[in-house]
Amino acid sequence: MIDHVLAVSAVTDIGVARSWYERLLGRPPTNEPMPTLVEWRVTASGWLQVFVDPERAGSGFVNFAVDDLEGFRADLIDRGLAPGPVVTADKGVQFSSIDDPDGNRITWIGGFRPDY
Repeated sequence: MIDHVLAVSAVTDIGVARSWYERLLGRPPTNEPMPTLVEWRVTASGWLQVFVDPERAGSGFVNFAVDDLEGFRADLIDRGLAPGPVVTADKGVQFSSIDDPDGNRITWIGGFRPDY
């Protein structure tokens, strides 16, 4: 049985990435298990890990479902970040994306449902 899901964003500089992800997530990391890895617990069983891996840096995608996409975007803007516009997809789903300093794409999804 799977107990946790861990998404990973590969980066080139852990200090730069840590600062940026702290602004993105609005808090410091939950854990710092090693000098090249910081991680945030984002749900009861979901984690985001930011890991130094220069060869893979900038090629990742992480999606987060949020209950209030417009409110979340406003919070990001208040923290000095510039998320993209809200785009409406099918069946009431909306999303907005932002890239980290290495180019990893983080997408916030509103109206997400497990079943369509």
